Amino acid sequence: MKIGLAGNPNSGKTTLFNAITGKTEYVGNWAGVTVDKKEANLKREYNKNKITIVDLPGAYSIAPFTNEEAIARDFVLGEKPDAIINIIDASNLERSLFFTTQLLELDIPVVIALNKIDILRKHGESIDLEGLSKDLHCEVVSVVANEGEGLKELLSRSIDSADKKTQASPDFSGKGTEGEDQARQAFVKEIITGTFITKRKANEITFSDKVDRIVASPYLGLPIFALIMWGVYSFSINGLGGFLSGYVNDTLFGVVVPDFLNGFFETIGVNTLLQSLIIDGAIGGVGAVIGFLPLIMVLFFCLALLEDSGYMSRVAVVMDRYFKRIGLSGKSVIPMIVGTGCSIPGVMAARTIEDDNERIVTIMLTPFVPCSAKLPIIALMAVVFFPGQSWVFPSMYLIAGVLIIIGGLLLKKILKFESTSTFILELPEYKIPSLKHAFRQMIKQAKSFIIKASTIILVMNTVVWFMQSYSWNFQLATDQNTSILAIVGGIIAPLLIPIGFAGWQMAAAILTGFVAKENVVATFAIILISSDAAIHSMSGPLTELFTPVTAFAFLVFNLFTPPCFAAIGAMNAELGSKKWIVRAILFQIGVGYTLAMLITQIGTPLIYGHLATGFIPAVVVALFVAGILYYLIKKGERIS
Repeated sequence: MKIGLAGNPNSGKTTLFNAITGKTEYVGNWAGVTVDKKEANLKREYNKNKITIVDLPGAYSIAPFTNEEAIARDFVLGEKPDAIINIIDASNLERSLFFTTQLLELDIPVVIALNKIDILRKHGESIDLEGLSKDLHCEVVSVVANEGEGLKELLSRSIDSADKKTQASPDFSGKGTEGEDQARQAFVKEIITGTFITKRKANEITFSDKVDRIVASPYLGLPIFALIMWGVYSFSINGLGGFLSGYVNDTLFGVVVPDFLNGFFETIGVNTLLQSLIIDGAIGGVGAVIGFLPLIMVLFFCLALLEDSGYMSRVAVVMDRYFKRIGLSGKSVIPMIVGTGCSIPGVMAARTIEDDNERIVTIMLTPFVPCSAKLPIIALMAVVFFPGQSWVFPSMYLIAGVLIIIGGLLLKKILKFESTSTFILELPEYKIPSLKHAFRQMIKQAKSFIIKASTIILVMNTVVWFMQSYSWNFQLATDQNTSILAIVGGIIAPLLIPIGFAGWQMAAAILTGFVAKENVVATFAIILISSDAAIHSMSGPLTELFTPVTAFAFLVFNLFTPPCFAAIGAMNAELGSKKWIVRAILFQIGVGYTLAMLITQIGTPLIYGHLATGFIPAVVVALFVAGILYYLIKKGERIS
């Protein structure tokens, strides 16, 4: 049996899907979070037989206007599910029921899940369920998806309806005189008049309205957002998250695990080379990444609380007025917020943008937002070169915002376009965030992080260990500078001289970072393992490679050049053109390279009173970049 979940965006479909299947799909307060259908089986406690639940993208109509609506329509009409659970936002009944009237005409059993009923209760409002069920000729069940209320009854009625295989549809003929849509709307209004009970006046100002006058203000919205994010990162990095990461780095992976394994391997007589591979390569590299996991977990727990409260959707509204000036809209903000967890779903979320110009530019700019994979690099450089400084993490997001604005302006000039998108976002009411939901999102991020560390990063660490341990004749390298890794890194190293990076070690870390950004930290841990101090120590081996200025430049370079291979693959799929993926990668390389170069070449004389390494090559590169930009802006090219 297959049951589809259909409804308007932000009605709670994915929350319901997660609750009845046990999945942890991303949930947000805006359209575009679900951009493709997702399938899973019911939890065991609900599943008498094998029942598949399909979470469909949000849709306002069965007649598609967006790609997501087309996916929902094609599934409903093409695959003919045994039943449809139509999730309705009880606090927006009139908007939701228009889509319901269309579903009821498809000859597929429909059960209505009247979600967010708790919001109505809070305002002293209610809905006559029996009257609504009678008017629509289908089952209606009140639920609170994020609390699990009413789910067993909903599923039981859905299964019973699917077994009946028939569905009566309401008759709304004669309700309007100007066409079918008007008839539907008149029918919906008549239903609401008879079933919706409220004591609240239509012009009453709610608590959410009062708060929005401040947090979504054209003048206060952006500073408030900056302060909130600063607080979140301070708590995550310098508070609980930093404390826990310090313990994991210094004690667990710094002393306990290596000492235990060394003693164990020596006892059983393991070959010293194999022992080095396991402890220095696998444990040293993976441990350096996993050490920052507590910090990342605390951060994403806080961000999940913010989003579940309804605040993050206000951020999209605040940013819309600024993005309009660079040819984008608030629709472009949503992929970027989603991209804070991972660039892949962030890039995919851009497919909700109808305007091709805006969609392509959003895809090119979204990877600039630091994702969870980049957080260990920020944490490493912050701990070593800027200990106790709470500005490092927020500054990366501030720089990302500035780069997105400048990059958007440049692309607008080069591509000669104006966005035609209109941004309409229904703001959810503020609510006390669910600790359970935030905990699930935190565990999801941690699970993803650990899986990557134990697969891609572990394999890459093994390759890096081998390359830095052996020379090209496959003999043990007595000097790291003669190793395979040093020679490969040395080929790339001259290109980094204008940025002020002099050494194959930096080049090697950058190369492995293109596979997965966490590899930057892991590679340093393996290359610099011979030092008595750990790489995250303030007096450790990293201080021999970088100054605080070049460390900051290195950080910026890794954050704002192209993302990992998997994210590049997502960009390629969404852009649908080899020409545009090449342009996107070159654009991102140019932005990251130029910014890192400017930080080194300007910051070094300002702080240390002397020119940085590679000053003359940097001037040449700067003139070349300026010439390229001038040519591209003059030439211009519309997106076709």
